[in-house]
Amino acid sequence: MLNLKNTLALAVAASALAVAMPAMADDVKLGFLADVTGPIAGFAGGMVSAGNLAVDHVNAQGGILGGNKLVSIVADGACSADTAGPAADRLVNTENVTSIFGDYCTGSTLAAANTAAIPGNVVMISPSASAPTVTGLDDNDLVYRTVVSDAFQGAKAAELLLSQGINEVGVTYVNNDYGKGLADQFVASFTAGGGTVAANVAHEDGKADYRPEIGQIESSGATTLVIYGYENAGGGAILNQALEAGSFDLFVGGDGMAGEALLASRDAASLEGLILTQAAAAAGDAYDIYAKLATDAGLVPDTTYGPQSYDAAFLLALAIEKNGSAERQGVSAALREVASAPGEIILPGEWTKAVELIKAGTDIDYRGASGDVEFDAAGDVAGGIDYFVVEGGTIVNKGQIP
Repeated sequence: MLNLKNTLALAVAASALAVAMPAMADDVKLGFLADVTGPIAGFAGGMVSAGNLAVDHVNAQGGILGGNKLVSIVADGACSADTAGPAADRLVNTENVTSIFGDYCTGSTLAAANTAAIPGNVVMISPSASAPTVTGLDDNDLVYRTVVSDAFQGAKAAELLLSQGINEVGVTYVNNDYGKGLADQFVASFTAGGGTVAANVAHEDGKADYRPEIGQIESSGATTLVIYGYENAGGGAILNQALEAGSFDLFVGGDGMAGEALLASRDAASLEGLILTQAAAAAGDAYDIYAKLATDAGLVPDTTYGPQSYDAAFLLALAIEKNGSAERQGVSAALREVASAPGEIILPGEWTKAVELIKAGTDIDYRGASGDVEFDAAGDVAGGIDYFVVEGGTIVNKGQIP
């Protein structure tokens, strides 16, 4: 299971630093639309730190666009459409960023894109907005992501449960783009494979009492509960209250339920057998290089969506360098060029090499910490889905779902 060590304090400190030290006139601004408060605040700080590691590598190797400094400007999306829209507007229209790393949640990504990024011709790369709705966004080729779509995660989770003889489940999902998109794909795949969804119940974050939702699912006869929500919001509260009531024999969750707090705040024995799914852990030479760079910088390399965050920020820097200016026009086309084969392979941290090749007119192909990032026509990437099981008080990675 992914280990989280970075805290919200890191993200808040980064944000405060960005406010306290405004960029110089010749700095190139990269917006960090980061959900440092709200339901994913527990791991958003680690994502900000991974993105800033990429920024540090650029600046330590001569800077961008002929020696200019790359500056990250943090704005809090709070995993909320209402917050992310104005935050993105500030980045695009007040801070005048060239591109945006973020947002992290799907609903806030869509709001930021529609409110500010698309009208402002600003490329966004999300490291974690995984709902299928992002794929169909009419975005003028401006919205990308380095995380695998939940359309794949939901289908693979269904296949996994059916392969283990689990043929009937109850489902609850947070009533937003992330939860509904993941649940819809899971339900469609599970029923297509012969399984039965005895109950499928939406829930809202921020409630104190989820006994009505739990009771509705329990009365359906389901003994396995699939929770597509957030561990430190409604999903976690449902898990807690279901455990207290002894309502189900087995729990299943998606990536929103992941994180060290899952066990840190609960009796691990009560969660024995719990299954989690999320994007496959990074591996290979590129990841190993990133892991050393992150470790040397005092970061935990496999923090949740850390590799995807590093890749998003580094790719945006490469695209700006390839485009040849801090202007927004052309960044999208340049991004596709630096991320796609053919080309000379660029690995994490290899900024000097990349700049030299770009100046020489040589094509480059970034091979990321999270995998060989190749964007399809919708700006999505391919990849596997891992599953994890709570065994003996720890979360054990069982590898990719076949």
